[in-house]
Amino acid sequence: MTGDPYPVTPDGRYFVVRGRLWRKTNPSLSEQERVALVADLMKARRARDRPGVDRAKRALGERGSVWWTDGAPDYNRRMARNTPYAEWFASTQA
Repeated sequence: MTGDPYPVTPDGRYFVVRGRLWRKTNPSLSEQERVALVADLMKARRARDRPGVDRAKRALGERGSVWWTDGAPDYNRRMARNTPYAEWFASTQA
């Protein structure tokens, strides 16, 4: 782990909550962009604005097209034990 409250995959693409992979924010966003998008996300969540939440999550890189460029598939929202991260995840549970 890297100070994150949840395990982060070795490639930095996902964090794991209750065994499920969740895509991390695109690390190429500037801090200013990230902060503004998180503010938009929180505002949309408070307003219960689902389309607004989806727009913000897509802009952050947490939904929609993947932010990595090596052609690796997306395992967002999948159980870690059912993905190529299974062995790594099992090792974090020891």
